Amino acid sequence: MNGWTRKMLRVDLSEGSTWIEDIDEEILQKYLGGRGLGAYLVYTEVPPETDPLGEDNILAFCNGAMTGVKIPTGGRSSLSTLSPLTGTIFDANTGSQFGVRLRWAGFDALVIKGISPTPVWLEITPEGAKIHPADELWGKEIPDTVAALKERGSATVSIGPAGENKVLFASIADEKGRSYGRGGVGAVMGAKNLKAIRATGKEKPGIADVDIYKFVNYEAGKMVTASPRTSEGLPEFGTSVLVNLMNWYGVLPSRNFQRGEYEFAEEISGERLKDEYLQKRGACWSCPIGCKRVTQVGDEKGEGPEYESIYALGSSLDIHDFDTIISANYLCNRIGMDTISCGATIACAMELEEKGKLDTELAFGRADLLLQTVEDIAYKRGLGAEIAEGSKRLSERYDMPEVAMQVKGLEFPAYDPRGMQGQGLLYATSNRGACHLRGNMLGPELLGAPKMLDRHASSGKAGILIVIQHTNTVIDSIGMCKFVNFAIGDDFFARLMTSITGVKYETQDLQLAGERIWNLERLYNLRAGFTEKDDNLPPRFLNEPLQEGGSAGHVVHLDEMLAEYYRFRGWSTDGIPSEKKLKALGLAELEMEQENA
Repeated sequence: MNGWTRKMLRVDLSEGSTWIEDIDEEILQKYLGGRGLGAYLVYTEVPPETDPLGEDNILAFCNGAMTGVKIPTGGRSSLSTLSPLTGTIFDANTGSQFGVRLRWAGFDALVIKGISPTPVWLEITPEGAKIHPADELWGKEIPDTVAALKERGSATVSIGPAGENKVLFASIADEKGRSYGRGGVGAVMGAKNLKAIRATGKEKPGIADVDIYKFVNYEAGKMVTASPRTSEGLPEFGTSVLVNLMNWYGVLPSRNFQRGEYEFAEEISGERLKDEYLQKRGACWSCPIGCKRVTQVGDEKGEGPEYESIYALGSSLDIHDFDTIISANYLCNRIGMDTISCGATIACAMELEEKGKLDTELAFGRADLLLQTVEDIAYKRGLGAEIAEGSKRLSERYDMPEVAMQVKGLEFPAYDPRGMQGQGLLYATSNRGACHLRGNMLGPELLGAPKMLDRHASSGKAGILIVIQHTNTVIDSIGMCKFVNFAIGDDFFARLMTSITGVKYETQDLQLAGERIWNLERLYNLRAGFTEKDDNLPPRFLNEPLQEGGSAGHVVHLDEMLAEYYRFRGWSTDGIPSEKKLKALGLAELEMEQENA
């Protein structure tokens, strides 16, 4: 198998030890790498009762067979852990060059456990890992940390003050603003006293069949160029192009999802971002799409904001001062915080103030308080210390859990499910909580890709969602970007995997692998105490119809969709995978081993 290095680098920070070990080829074939390999490692090595911020939790940086290979979007990598925000198995994904350099150093995975007694940073080379003191780096923002460690032919990821202070939605980022963003992975890294990791590698991955690889790669590139979404829409405007479109459909959240449209959408739109703030386009490594935006406000330049950040730091807070929104996005990138959970939890606090539960000046529309609030969260000052725990804990503290827009502890992204029934089912069933990247129904429900579905219909959504969930799992595991799926599909992924690894993959093999990984994540969450009751949505979406806009009058009909979803998955009526299903996926023996461990 030329597509995988079959090497894993391990670090125990408590012992100050590092070593290299082989990865079983069968594990790579079954779980593909990336998210799949990470799920396997967390499932087999981190019991659900583990303290997410303790020494027994791991950070598993895992690459796919495509990571570091010159193909369209072959620059993605994954990070898996037990989330301190949600308590679920969790993975975050990014297009940072860190994964590429780790792969070029000869490693499919870097697994870190333990807690260093003092701040440290890791140096990764083809020879292994070295642990260096990081006392002088501790307290620095991410760009300053990365600059201090910058070296030709290397890539660095780091936490900022938010990770050091263990904010439960802290992220891990690089100098370009790309992040392992959600679920508090930065808090896990901070709890380990690990400030940064620098990977240096130059050896490109091998290709099993160069001729087939060249042909399939060429064909894939042509399709990416031919697709209007990947060759025009995303390059021209980035994800922020969705602001006006989602507002027209009535699914752009404002005031903490109390409304589904925003009267000031034009002022925070992708079109305005392009006309007034854009400096240049950018792209992740080996990406022909180039959806990144390099923007400027005043004297500061930075990346973004993405559509999700515009919602979270803008419309959801009833803030339409675009300069402030963009500056808050830059600040989150510098100090290392997930913009979605940060903004959504601030929105939760604002609604608590609106309902008289919280005595604070922080209220909807207070753009003048946003930057200070974001900074207070990172340093856990005043109300910021409470917001740093996420919306679920914040709302429960004030006896009003219904104002937390979250599933399984993870805050909602920027699509109101009352205008997208399938999206509501996605949020409820996602293994890591409310997440649009686990099987986004934006394509079939709003964009007509691969075909247009009635967005308000609830029947018949489970089947297509499950297929999309499996495809997204595969993309996360092989090391590519989900945006490429707008242009190429499972058949290209299978042919690329075959040409690069030398293992024969058919489309159905990848779908089966996606289903295997999804079910493994489900098994972990069940062991952690999650049940079908957690496959739910906040009552606002089930009981309160939108009053205005393109989705007025609608709620989410979750119960009927969820019953169909469980049936199609081969799960029991209470959401437990059947023995027959586990045997078919090759998971029965693994589950038994963990139950007996």
